[in-house]
Parts: sequence; C-alpha cells; structure tokens
Amino acid sequence: MTDDLPLGAVPGEGPGRPVLDPADALASLPLDDGDDGEEGFSLELDEIGRPRVPDWVAGSEPEDLALALESVCFVLNRPVTLAELAGILGQPSPRIDRAAETLAGQLRGRGLMLQRHRDQVQLVTRPETAWAVQRALNPERPARLSRPALETLAIVAYRQPVTRGLIESIRGVNCEAVLDSLERRGLIAEIGRASTPGQPRLFGTTLRFLQLVGLERVDQLPPLPGGIGLPEEQERAWSDALTAPPGDEPAPPDES
Repeated sequence: MTDDLPLGAVPGEGPGRPVLDPADALASLPLDDGDDGEEGFSLELDEIGRPRVPDWVAGSEPEDLALALESVCFVLNRPVTLAELAGILGQPSPRIDRAAETLAGQLRGRGLMLQRHRDQVQLVTRPETAWAVQRALNPERPARLSRPALETLAIVAYRQPVTRGLIESIRGVNCEAVLDSLERRGLIAEIGRASTPGQPRLFGTTLRFLQLVGLERVDQLPPLPGGIGLPEEQERAWSDALTAPPGDEPAPPDES
C-alpha cells in the first residue's frame, strides 16, 4: 500500500534504499526548455519569446480557428475586442469575425455562450444554468434596479445610440442621476457624440447588459408587445435629432 510510505518515498522502494526527494525526481525528468511536458509537443518561439502562429492557421477553416478563439476567450475571462483577437491569433479581423460566428453557433445548446456586442466578444455561462452557477459560487446578490433605472435602460437598449436629452423627452423627467447610476453599474456607456450643438454624449448598452438579460446580442431583444412604440411626434423628433444638422436637438424637459 502506497498510503504508508514515508514522506519523500516513491512506490517500489524498499527499506534500506535511498529515498528520492520529490524535487530531485522532477529535476531528473527529460524535459527541455521548449517542451511543455507532453511527449511530441513543443512550441516554436519568435524573436521575443512568444509562441509563433503555426503555418496551418492561415489556411484553416473557421471551425478550426474557432477552437483557438474559444481557448483565448476562456483564459482571458473578460470582454475582448476582435482587433485584440486578431493580434493574438495572427489572423485578419474578417477571419476572426467568421470564427466568432462559428463558435457562437457551436455553443448553442451548451452550458456556455459567446456574447457579442459591437466589436467585443466574451465567453459566459448561459442564463439557463444560473441556478447551478449561483450555488457553486454563492455570490452576493446584487441590488435590484429601480423602476426609473429599468425604464431608462430599456430606452437606451431599444433606441441606442441616444442622447440624455432625448431620453428625458421620452420619460419627461431629468435622467442625469439615473444615467450616472447605470454607467457606474457598467450597463450603459458613452459610445460617441451627437453632431448637435455641444456634441452631447450618445449612450448605448454594454456586454454587462447582455449578461444581465441573458442574450448573445442586442438584436435578440424581444419586440415590444403589441407594436408599442414612441408617440409619433417623439419618434420623429428622435430621428431628426440624430440625422439633422446642428441646432435641431430638442431641449430637455423643464423639471419645474
């Protein structure tokens, strides 16, 4: 029984034989600097010591490149841009884009999914498995969003990109504090500036928002029930403000 061996012993050694120290045992293994410990596998390094991209990758199918993309997203465990992935995998962005679409399709019906928002992707668990993940991690329960925050977030999600002034014209109240709160939570972010006087900030949702609602992409948001939309005059003002020359953005509503 190996359970009764003294510390530092190895199976098969009898009494009176020298005990091999574990560190010495590891040092005696036939590993070289370019080997990771698996027989027949080694990494070719470039001039700065980084592994080279194998020659076969350039002509590989999207399915093959998707394997590498999945591994990178897994180990980074954060949102990563397509440009960053292109640099890591040594392939042009269009190939990375096709590989991302392929990976997203391969993961459907699995416990993980690839979320995509603009030029970012992230590997995350599916909302259907949240009960198991929550039991495993036992995280703190986040505070619920208030009704005003949910209303503002919904406007940003369905009408992005959108300025604060246009959000306030829909809700009829000042939304500065609510927008600040949503930004701090990482659910919305500034994605540009409008071409109106003062160049107001344009808001859009983030990958964190997709994680909250459990979707892969923003375009998977469910349609508004019963064709609900903005009043015609507000819809027209919305479109005009984002496309018209400077000077046409409606002013925020008066709080008085």
